Amino acid sequence: MKSLKEIPLIYKLIGNIILLVIAGILAIYLLAYLMGPPNLSDKSPSILYDREGEIIGESFGDAYEWIPLENIDPSVVQATLVIEDNRFFHHEGLDFFRIIRSLWNNLISGSLKEGASTITQQYARNLYLSPEKTWSRKIQEAFYAIRLEMFYSKETILEGYMNTIYYGHGAYGVEAASNYFFGKSAYALSLAEAAMLAGIPKGPTYYSPLNNMEKATNRQQLILKEMLENEMISEAAYTEAINEELTYQRETPAKEEASFFNDQALQEAAQILNKDIEEIKHGGYKLHTTLNMEYQKQMEAAVAKSLDEKSDLETAGISIIPQTGEVVAMVGGKNYETSTFNRAMDAKRMPGSTFKPILYYAALENGYTSSTTLTSEATTFELPDGSTYKPSNYNGYYADGPITLAQAIALSDNIYAVKTALYVGVDQFIETAKKFGIESDLKSVPSLALGTSSVSVVELTSAYARLANGGKTVTPYLIEEIIDADGKSIYSHEAPEEEPVLDEKKAFILTQLLTGMFDETLNGYTRVTGASLQNKLTDIYAGKSGTTDFDSWMVGYSPSISTGIWVGYDDHREMTNVEETAFSKEIWANYMEEIDEEGKNVFPMPSGIVGLPIDPLSGLRADTSCQKSRIMFYEKGTEPLGYCHSGDSDDREEEIEDADTDTGILQKWFESMF
Repeated sequence: MKSLKEIPLIYKLIGNIILLVIAGILAIYLLAYLMGPPNLSDKSPSILYDREGEIIGESFGDAYEWIPLENIDPSVVQATLVIEDNRFFHHEGLDFFRIIRSLWNNLISGSLKEGASTITQQYARNLYLSPEKTWSRKIQEAFYAIRLEMFYSKETILEGYMNTIYYGHGAYGVEAASNYFFGKSAYALSLAEAAMLAGIPKGPTYYSPLNNMEKATNRQQLILKEMLENEMISEAAYTEAINEELTYQRETPAKEEASFFNDQALQEAAQILNKDIEEIKHGGYKLHTTLNMEYQKQMEAAVAKSLDEKSDLETAGISIIPQTGEVVAMVGGKNYETSTFNRAMDAKRMPGSTFKPILYYAALENGYTSSTTLTSEATTFELPDGSTYKPSNYNGYYADGPITLAQAIALSDNIYAVKTALYVGVDQFIETAKKFGIESDLKSVPSLALGTSSVSVVELTSAYARLANGGKTVTPYLIEEIIDADGKSIYSHEAPEEEPVLDEKKAFILTQLLTGMFDETLNGYTRVTGASLQNKLTDIYAGKSGTTDFDSWMVGYSPSISTGIWVGYDDHREMTNVEETAFSKEIWANYMEEIDEEGKNVFPMPSGIVGLPIDPLSGLRADTSCQKSRIMFYEKGTEPLGYCHSGDSDDREEEIEDADTDTGILQKWFESMF
């Protein structure tokens, strides 16, 4: 007999490795035993509440219902076992035979396509882990599987798995899937239906019969063949199932209100807690949100009233409380069931003229007043790089004479805007946009004055909210408080200290100028852009509409709420129908009027501001001889000194030149540049 010294070193090494592996396995099982049974209740939906504490949704949606194992047709269970884990009742959570076979097959094929996860491992993943594919997650998954098998019966594990696997189309669990696809409970399924359902969880996108009938049918037939070979079904049952023609109900779960808002709230909660979105969905959290359900219903109703459900035209809308940043209503699209993409948060589109208020705030910082006049006429601009830029007004209409800033905003004059951008400087314009909270990439070109750089609906609505609150920062948010599954409050929103980023006086003056889009006193060479809304609005609002070839916007506010609406096509199709470009204003007006509280909106006026009756044409003070007048606002010391008088146009032009030295000099100096 050989002594230990005579045993080759390689055998000693192999023996030590085997001992270490055995010791490691024993240590893992001992640790699993000492840690005790994992909590199965961790797999529960998170509940979302509105600002009044009313439930507005569950993270599993309505397509979720837990049923006992005995209420599931045996053929569904057998079909699931045969395709997912045929040795389920013969392993202890990890199927080492299957692991070795999988490793060998992957080695032979040179790929990693064949997996070896047992039903217990999949259930553990659903309960406790994120869906990311990493080695650390696989190790955790295996450990949880051992603990589950150590403390729970096979039936308990199988029931949990059948009730939590995802079948696509928003359906979690076999009962929800059965109702969705076939309009019946899981205890009433035929063999063919059971086999079809069992094939879906492997890849809901690829094996759903509603997405890919060929792949789904091939997988169903594979399952039926496996069931036959494993003597789970008879030859006659197999033949009947193969030949059965299935009818799909596509029973859509009851429509959940505020679906886009709920999705965004779940994402925000995940960011707050630094967790994966699936952990939030399945963590049993109570998420108290900022949603005002009455506002939400009114926004959805306004969209439904204006947009044809059959049209490809899409929309997005959001409402923000200017003083706090609370998001109180959100529409991310026309129909959540057909598209869950949230256009209010995630889409970026050209804002057109709705970007001009940011430019005009910069202009107020650079000496402009409500009376500053510039000539509106067809203009070709020569740029410093030698190129030229020739913008145009809507329909090619121009005043062919001077117009005031007040009129330029109300009529949305593009020539006035581009002249202003070049005077202020495009780079300074961009810096001003940052003060408004615009984080999107803005191109340093003169056309930026006309909104040619894309931004999101939430960005622009938040920017307008800074005007509504007097110039303070606004950070939109949806989550007020998070309570964990044990009832402990683990997060409560703390309002950040309000930081003034805009000058309060200039914000107020710009707000008053933005009320002009609804005031036909400012009509000039064309009507004010909000003229069509006059009969809809009973209160005072500030706002700006904007239109590009592909986008239609309306963003506006009262002292208590800022709302932005976008309408357009997802594929950037041109809006050739004039009616389509009016939908954003229509939706905005209908919604704002419905949520408007009794009493007139009054924007608080800061000290150091004076309001005067002004002639809209000349920008001079109005007296009884003027045909029109409108109250306009100025910082003390910048108000016009001269008065308008009736008379022929030559007399009027002389008075415009002689009066209001501040405005006239600026106009003459600036226009001499072009």
